[in-house]
Amino acid sequence: MSSTRTYGDACAAAHALDLVGERWALLVVRELLLGPKRFSDLRSGLPNAGPNRVSQRLRELEQYGIVRRRKLGPPTRSWVYELTDWGRQLQPVLVHLGRWGRHSPFRDLNADISVDALMLALHGDFAAQLSDGLSATYALVFGDDRLTVSVADGEIDITRGEPEAPDATITTDTRTFAALLTRRRRLEEATDDGHTTVSGDVNTLKRLLDCFPRPETEEAPST
Repeated sequence: MSSTRTYGDACAAAHALDLVGERWALLVVRELLLGPKRFSDLRSGLPNAGPNRVSQRLRELEQYGIVRRRKLGPPTRSWVYELTDWGRQLQPVLVHLGRWGRHSPFRDLNADISVDALMLALHGDFAAQLSDGLSATYALVFGDDRLTVSVADGEIDITRGEPEAPDATITTDTRTFAALLTRRRRLEEATDDGHTTVSGDVNTLKRLLDCFPRPETEEAPST
């Protein structure tokens, strides 16, 4: 490691923090979990991080073998960043970190949230026991960003791109969708005020939203 910022501790957890503990590092990883991104697209998911800081984190993560940079073929021929196989192993770490942080009384629920952060929460908070009998495919549209969410056999799968024949499509913004997941807003309210449009089977979409525990039913951390 070329960085002089190290805990100097043989503990594997301490060493992991040497690699990904710098500010924005894990959030860069979060933004790449659903696939490669150009630098400009990566920056759009981290609006509070300056470009120089993001570039620095990318260089470090590339040096550590967590991220790699490659050039796309024609017609785009642009450079993208993507996670290595080792880097993708950080997904469950981020999922569990999110579950832990969800119980914090200091969390600002009104702050901005990126599409990729929201999809990480969707993956991590999905409760298989609440999805009994559900088999459906959904299109989630956030501006120009389109994602496919599939639920079957008690599992959820999320990929970038729009499905050909979704059971339901929801077009909304990240704040509104986050509020729907946390029950701070009802679907009818979101559609009535113009923040959200739904096409397809509305009841099937409601089944998806019901696959996430209500905040009051979650086990609170012991103090």
